[in-house]
Amino acid sequence: MLKPGPIGVFDSGYGGLTILSQFQALMPEYDYFYLGDNSRAPYGSRSFDIVYEFTKQAVLALFDKGCNLVILACNTASAKALRTIQQNDLPKIHPDKRVLGVIRPTAEIIGDITKTRHIGILGTAGTIQSESYPIEINKLHPDIQVTGQACPMWVPLVENNEFEGEGADYFVKKYLGHILSADPLIDTLILGCTHYPLLLDKINSYLPPEVRALPQGEYVARSLQDYLSRHSEMEKVCTKGGTVKYYTTESPQKFSETATIFLNKKIDVERITLE
Repeated sequence: MLKPGPIGVFDSGYGGLTILSQFQALMPEYDYFYLGDNSRAPYGSRSFDIVYEFTKQAVLALFDKGCNLVILACNTASAKALRTIQQNDLPKIHPDKRVLGVIRPTAEIIGDITKTRHIGILGTAGTIQSESYPIEINKLHPDIQVTGQACPMWVPLVENNEFEGEGADYFVKKYLGHILSADPLIDTLILGCTHYPLLLDKINSYLPPEVRALPQGEYVARSLQDYLSRHSEMEKVCTKGGTVKYYTTESPQKFSETATIFLNKKIDVERITLE
C-alpha cells in the first residue's frame, strides 16, 4: 500500500524547472519535489550507461523521500534511461510506483501540429544521438519526417545568463541554419531540451514565419494531468498542499542563484547526495 506523497520532478540540472513551472501553473494543488543533479551535469554528452545509472539513483532518492510518481523532466534522461527503468527496474524494486518522461507526450501531439509532416528536433548531443524522438514519433506518426540538430552551446548560454546577449544570436542563428538547410520543408521545431524555452524569443526572431518553435512544458503538463485523471489509484496518493521542495547535489546557494533565471524568484534549496 503506497503512502501519499509529492510528485517528483527530476532533471540533470536547472532545465526541468521550466517543466515544473508548467505543472504548477496547470495543477497548483499538488505537492512537488524537484531534484537537480547539478554536481554531475550536464548529461547531454554522457554515455547511455552513465545517464541510466545517474537517473536511476535520482529516481530512487525521490522514491525514498516519499514520491510515488516521478517525472524525468530531462530529455537526455528520458532518452537514455526511462525505458530501462520502466521495464527492468520498477517491476523488481517498486512495482506500484511510476516514472514518466517528456518525449512521449511531445511525440503524441506533434501530428496535430505539423502540416508539412516535416519536423525538426533541437536538443543536446545525447538526445539527438539516441534517436528517441524519431523512434517515438514514427511509432505514432509513421508519415512524419524527423531531422535532428544538436545545439551544444545553448545550455551554457542559458545557465550563464547569456541567452539574451549577442553570443546567443550567433549560436541560435547557426544551429537553426543547419537544421533548416538540412530539410527546408520543416514547419515545426521541437525544443527537445528543457533549457531552450528561455531562448524562445531569440529562436523566433531567426525563424521564417511558416516555421513554429514548440516548447514542451505545456504539453508535458497536460499529459501529466491526463495521466492522473486516467489513473485514479496514483492520483489518490499524490498529496495536495500546493508546496514545492527543491533539492540539488551541488551547492544550494549556487542552485538558488541560477534557479532565479528560470523561476524569477528566490527559493530555498537543500543539498542531497546520490549513490
